[in-house]
Amino acid sequence: MVSKTTSLGNFGLDVYPVCIEVDVQRGLPAVSLVGLCDTSVRESRDRVRSSIKNSGFEFPSQKITINLAPANIKKEGTHFDLAIALGIISSSAQAHMDASSFFLIGELSLEGIIKPVSGVFPMALYAKEKNKKIIVPLENASEAALVSGLEVYPVKSLSEAVSFLCGLIEKKPFKPDTADLISGNCQYEVDFSEVKGQSFAKRALGVVAAGMHNALLLGAPGVGKTMLARRLPTILPDLAFEESLEVTKIYSVAGLLDKTQPVVKARPFRSPHHTSSSIALVGGGTNIKPGEITLSHNGVLFLDELPEFSRDALEALRQPLEDGSISISRAAKRLKFPSRFLFAAAMNPCPCGYFGSSEKSCHCTSYQIQKYRNKISGPLLDRIDIHLELAAINTEDLISNDFTAENSCSIKERVENARLIQAERFRDEKIFFNSQMNHKQLRKFCSLKKDAQELLKMAISHFGFSARAYDKILKVSRSIADLAGRSDILAEDISEAIQYRSLDKNLWV
Repeated sequence: MVSKTTSLGNFGLDVYPVCIEVDVQRGLPAVSLVGLCDTSVRESRDRVRSSIKNSGFEFPSQKITINLAPANIKKEGTHFDLAIALGIISSSAQAHMDASSFFLIGELSLEGIIKPVSGVFPMALYAKEKNKKIIVPLENASEAALVSGLEVYPVKSLSEAVSFLCGLIEKKPFKPDTADLISGNCQYEVDFSEVKGQSFAKRALGVVAAGMHNALLLGAPGVGKTMLARRLPTILPDLAFEESLEVTKIYSVAGLLDKTQPVVKARPFRSPHHTSSSIALVGGGTNIKPGEITLSHNGVLFLDELPEFSRDALEALRQPLEDGSISISRAAKRLKFPSRFLFAAAMNPCPCGYFGSSEKSCHCTSYQIQKYRNKISGPLLDRIDIHLELAAINTEDLISNDFTAENSCSIKERVENARLIQAERFRDEKIFFNSQMNHKQLRKFCSLKKDAQELLKMAISHFGFSARAYDKILKVSRSIADLAGRSDILAEDISEAIQYRSLDKNLWV
């Protein structure tokens, strides 16, 4: 007798249906799994056998063939266990179940308990699209119920799932208070008011957040580069509902969702270690998963000790920084992940960290310094709008008990106002932020008055700025004017923007 159940598989961020056919026939006892299954799916034979026996059912001592269709797509993950077990029970005529209107999701323990799995949120979106119901582990119920209008039935064990599908027990669709899950602003544990001194850097990071400009923080060890970067999400506007769902979908597939709070409310802040490989940043592997670049979508990707990353890892950033998405191609697959993030990085000016410092002397040779800096390629540096040099904090600021520094909320308010100006400006364009403007849009939205033109012309002549650096200065000056609520770009805006191109002036020469 052949029985059919339906589950779902993940293909990157996409979902596809998997029809699980179980045939129990006379013959020597054996379980055969077909349909291009990976190791985690093939191991379900042993989990399912013990789970069925320990749930009060009989595991057939016959020849069992299990087919996962479509057979040309590799099946990965442990969430097919529940559908396979129910198929075996139904095919061996131990229970008469009607599971045709359900997608079945869940991993089984040896005791028959249904354990939580990753990737449930995109599966729930697909189930809603196909107008079907979904059975999920109890721990995944809140995540699946985020999809409005979907009937979600959480189950704790295999025996409970069988009883429900046989009509022996009645279950109502899970209805959490999604308003509580979605509403409310995110809370951060850090704040800009905790940073002593560095008023110039705080001002620059406000410009970074306003126009979504990529930034590189340069300074000696201990000046506060990492401390400042970690506070960047606190001055970015709160995630819009659509943005929150995008991030939740990514984190669900990656298995990083908090089961007690399945909605991602805070903007992601990812800070991978400098030993991370290019695959860890980009994503991939045998079972292709999102990398750090995608996990920072709608948030901040911070690379501390930038020159210590491998050359391959750094060069992998170039395409997603430009396109806002990343394509991963393998022999049998091609996936596209979103990657629209604010890129921030920090580095020392030299291997010992004290080149140009007034506090300590540098012991590096000119060759060592140049070799250290050359680890960052020109094309990658060109994609960074703001180069920010940080000086050491003076002793008075360091030991001061004055905690009246500007907090994140006030900076965030200015950033939000600047974002509203950009939203109105780019209403008929296909961009959202000043940093995304092309040459045509620069001419349209960044016209300069005579004094500003003369200042910029003088700076280009004196510092030898490239054409790309010229464009970056215009974009940054546009964000500076937006923070001040001005429609015109003044000479003072150009002057401030020029200060944020320090690496063009004195390092990479």
